[in-house]
Order: sequence, then C-alpha cells, then structure tokens
Amino acid sequence: MRSMFKTGLAGLTAAVFLLTACGNDGSSSSSSGSSSGGKTLTWWVMKGTNPDATAFYAAAKKEFKAETGATLKVQEVQWADAHDKLVRAFAGGDGPDVSEIGTTWTPEFAAAGGLDDLTQQINSSGISKDLIPALKDSATYDGKQYGVGWYAGVRAIVYRKDVFDQLGLKTPTTWAELEQTVKTLKQKKPGMMPMPIAGESSYASAPFIWGAGGDFATDSGGKWTGSLDSPQAQAGLKFYTDLALKDGSSSVGASTWKETDLLDSFVKGKAAMVIQGNWTPKTAVATDPSLKGRIGAFPIPGKNGGIAPAFLGGSNLAVLKTSKNPDLAWKFIKMMTTGDLSKKWADQAGYFPSTTTQLKQYANSTDPLVAPFARTMLDAGKNVPSAPQWGAVEGDQTVTQMLQAILTGTSVQKATKTASDAITKTLQEN
Repeated sequence: MRSMFKTGLAGLTAAVFLLTACGNDGSSSSSSGSSSGGKTLTWWVMKGTNPDATAFYAAAKKEFKAETGATLKVQEVQWADAHDKLVRAFAGGDGPDVSEIGTTWTPEFAAAGGLDDLTQQINSSGISKDLIPALKDSATYDGKQYGVGWYAGVRAIVYRKDVFDQLGLKTPTTWAELEQTVKTLKQKKPGMMPMPIAGESSYASAPFIWGAGGDFATDSGGKWTGSLDSPQAQAGLKFYTDLALKDGSSSVGASTWKETDLLDSFVKGKAAMVIQGNWTPKTAVATDPSLKGRIGAFPIPGKNGGIAPAFLGGSNLAVLKTSKNPDLAWKFIKMMTTGDLSKKWADQAGYFPSTTTQLKQYANSTDPLVAPFARTMLDAGKNVPSAPQWGAVEGDQTVTQMLQAILTGTSVQKATKTASDAITKTLQEN
C-alpha cells in the first residue's frame, strides 16, 4: 500500500506487448514448468506487512496445493524496491505470475499494459458484488478491472477516552463539534495538544477535502486536472489547518511530523486526539500497556454529521501479463481474497479484508479500537484519483508540501494553486 516513487514508464507498454507478440517461450523464471506435483505458481508479496508471515505462507501453500494440485512459490519483496522490480518484470518477462500491488500503483501498471484484465473472471465469479467499492475502484482503469483488493486500512481519530470522561466530553459528530472539542481541551488540558496536525500526513487531510465537496484532481474526458484550488477543497483545507493555526490544536513543530510522530506524541501523553490508521492502536497499547482501556477511536466526522470520506489504502492482487498460467493465477487470487486466508492475513497484519461480507464482522465488533475504523471503511472509504500518474504525485510529495506550506504561513489560496498546478502537470505527463 506504499506510495509509489516517480518512475518513468515510457516504453513499458511497447516492451510488454513486444514480449507478448513474440510469444514468450516460457524460459523466464516465472514460467510454471511441470513437475511431479504439477505446475508452480510464483507470487510476489511485500515484506513486513504481516509480522507473522512464515506461518501464513505455509498455510497458503498447503491450501493452494489441496485446491489446485499446484505448488505455490512465495517471494518476498521490499516495499522500497517493489515498484522498480515490477517495472523490470513487465519489460523483461521474468517476474511472478501474481503480485501484490499497492492500490495507488494499479492504474499506472494497468495503463502501461503490464497487468491482465480480470473483469470477466471477477464478474462471472460473483466477487464483484461483494468488493468494497473504493477498493474495486482502485483496481479499475478505463472501465476494466485489473486486480482484486486483498487487504486495506483507513484512518479515524484515536483519542484519550479517560481524558474525555474526566472533562465530560462526548466524541464529536460534526466539524463544529470537533472544533469546540479542540477549544475545550486547549483550555482545560493545557499540558496536552488537543489534536496535532502533521504536515507529512497527506491523507489525514483527505476527509476534510472530500468532506467539503472537493477533490485532489478531476477527470474530464480522460484529461486529469488538479483541483485542490477549488473553493470546496480550499474550504476543507482551511478548516483542517485552522484547527492548528487558529484554534491552537497543534504545535509549530508538528508541521514536519509524520503519522509515526503523531502516534509517539499520543503514547507519551502529549496529545489527546490523533488521526491514525486502524493498524496503529495495537502498537500504542503494546508500547504503553497502561493505555489499555483508556483509549478509544471514532470516525472523522462529516461536516454536518455522519462519517467523512476517508482514504482507503491497501493492496490488490494482480496477474502479470507475462504469466504463463493466468487461469491458475486467477484461482489463487480468488482463494486469497475471499476465503479464510484473507481474514487471517488481515488479522495478523492489522488491516481489514476487502469484501463487504467480511468487513461487516469487524464493523459489528465490540472492540472500541476496531469497529469505528471498520464502519469508516464500510460506509465512507474512498480512493484517490485513479489516474495512471497518481503515484508520481505521491512520489513528488505534492500534497505534503502544500500542507507544510499552509501550516508555516502560506495562504491556503496560494498553496493550493501551487499544488494544483503541479498535480495537473504530473497527471498530464505521458
């Protein structure tokens, strides 16, 4: 689910189609040669997402063998290296049959011709109707679906329940109530930041941009244009950053913070509320066991109620165009995204599975650190623009630079105009 680094893909489409046209003879390392146990399927998975991956891989290999008679070969890839390795695999034909691919990478790789179109298989299997809409959208390019969501996460507000109880505060359900909560905490708990705003947490701003009716970019006939300078996006960003600049929810130093810094301040008792992903509360309690039972979570509220749209980030599973066993690869993807293995991976990694059926179990959980996130993902999960070059926007850190500029004194109007122009330029690059 990691952000993608800006990498030129010029010529990739041609390279992939050239390999296809030449009728790849199966001599690459991804080929599935026959053996006494049948065929072998190679799967690339990103290292580190699941801390207990060894036992999971063993279970996946056993189930895959039982269902198909084929052997599953698992190869771990570092997130930092994954994008470039996949680019080389597309061009050279020596990659895996199936790969985990970050949600923001999928449109780019699909546009470049590196992935198999899975639309027919997904629709005929019935999976399509059960997929979380935002995850389905993340794997869709030009009306076709090139992957299936495997796992995902979403952000909400983690808060000090004991502090709220002490002050008689209720969790806010509108932006006005959120602002008033910040003001109350500022007055009655001067030793804590009410809600620090991290300048390097780009997608923490998304619920406010989207919640005000804005967007990062818009598509008109296949031509993408940056839209952070729209009145709606500017209004959402102004409310969000004014929590720090006008209401004193944060500190000057937080303008350079990442989400890990937010969590650190929260664990150390320096912040009463922080915007975090659903995979972090367990880390907070593990770091300071005394926080158990003293913290909770609630969805980022919508402007006038409900739940604000929140960025749903995660990974898809996709079949590479160069795979010699696309039918077997599809069977593997179906097994990994709809069965017990999907839930097991999500539980171990701290994320959520990708189907509505499974996600509802988490949304109905009695765990106060699980249900609010799951409800957000189920009811308000949203994807970034599905433009092929969106990963390059992330690699350029355009949104974080905009946030940092606003938090250090640049006007919202000027900062959003600069960001929108940069996004337009990047998204329209060939």
